[in-house]
Amino acid sequence: MLLTYQYKLNPTPEQVVILETWGELLRRHWNYALGERLDWLRRTRSQIDRCSLVSQAIGEIPDKPDYYTQASNLKQTKELFPEYKSIYADCQQQNLMRLDKAWKRWIVPDKKGKRGGKPRFKKRGDICSFTFPRVNSPKAGAHLTDNILKLSKIGEIEVVLHRPIPDGFEIKQATIVVKADGWYCSFSLEDKTVPDALSIDEITTAIGIDVGLEKFLTTADGQSIEVPQYYRKAQSVLARQQRKLARKIKGSKNYQKQANKVARLHLHVARQRKEFHYHVAHWLVKSYDLIIFENLNIRGLARTRLAKSILDVSWGAFLEIMQAVAVKRGKLTLGVDPRGTSINCSSCGERVEKTLAVRVHSCSCGLVIDRDWNSALNLLKLGSAGLPIPGCGGLGDTQPVKQQVSFVNLRCSRYTACS
Repeated sequence: MLLTYQYKLNPTPEQVVILETWGELLRRHWNYALGERLDWLRRTRSQIDRCSLVSQAIGEIPDKPDYYTQASNLKQTKELFPEYKSIYADCQQQNLMRLDKAWKRWIVPDKKGKRGGKPRFKKRGDICSFTFPRVNSPKAGAHLTDNILKLSKIGEIEVVLHRPIPDGFEIKQATIVVKADGWYCSFSLEDKTVPDALSIDEITTAIGIDVGLEKFLTTADGQSIEVPQYYRKAQSVLARQQRKLARKIKGSKNYQKQANKVARLHLHVARQRKEFHYHVAHWLVKSYDLIIFENLNIRGLARTRLAKSILDVSWGAFLEIMQAVAVKRGKLTLGVDPRGTSINCSSCGERVEKTLAVRVHSCSCGLVIDRDWNSALNLLKLGSAGLPIPGCGGLGDTQPVKQQVSFVNLRCSRYTACS
């Protein structure tokens, strides 16, 4: 299993100039390589026995460019533009690999027939990271010794090791990233001590969770977590800073300083949300062996009038984090179809129609509970069907007491990726 640990870097001003220069040169190379691919596509989009309906360049049709042909041209690039000799060769190859992956996602559909977006030309500042694919090996371009990271053609950079790298973990690659508040290094670590996932016979506790906007999530045993609304709470400060940005002359030094302030605010909100997601995920995985959630069409829901609230709670990011934490701890997760879970009664199964404004589920069988709680119970029943787990058939004769678990008062300091 691969984990990512991210650490703050303290480069010197001279090293910052080198890092920024590398990013700009890699951006230009990305644009040139993408232009080659698009030019080939335009010249070959029509069949050879007919004319194109749009004007095309006349001349010899070039060979199909791919990663291998473009990587082989790196030598010629360095001869024509000597400044590329200052960039470590593996970083240039990794840049072309990224483009090749983006191109294939656009051209080749996946198993479901869906394709990714068209690769775009990068404007200044868009390339904000580059990768050293080998670390601490004889021919590696990056070597980590204690708290010093030595990068080829850049030099030694101090690393703020706020937590040690565990013994036995192998560093596979290092990615240098620039954010609004400075430079970071993300180490990809291979963990060979990940426990095997539990078998069905070993599952002793299971839970269903229903995510929402009034409450972040509600569990089948009656516990709920408040929605933190980090973005909405920061909106007034963001609006004030963005008004100041709008009054600046675009491209000026003052504009860049104010844009950095706005970017720092967005970064702080993102870190608050991510830390909250990790706390909730670890709490769920620590408490239960099987976690059953609903497979929502989050992209479709984000196109509705509730888009801002849906994007603020970030259900998709939370579910990805929860599944990753579960794999690391050897626990299980299961996504089920959410259709009917909010309408069907968890006690008798009768269909009780209600709008989103109705927050209480009231059935003719006598069951009156919160609608999110009812949905979580239905999810638990769907996901645990056929499993020998006690207490997964509904409320039964005894109803658990509804509790609220608070994770919103966390003190979010400088964030680094939890795992």
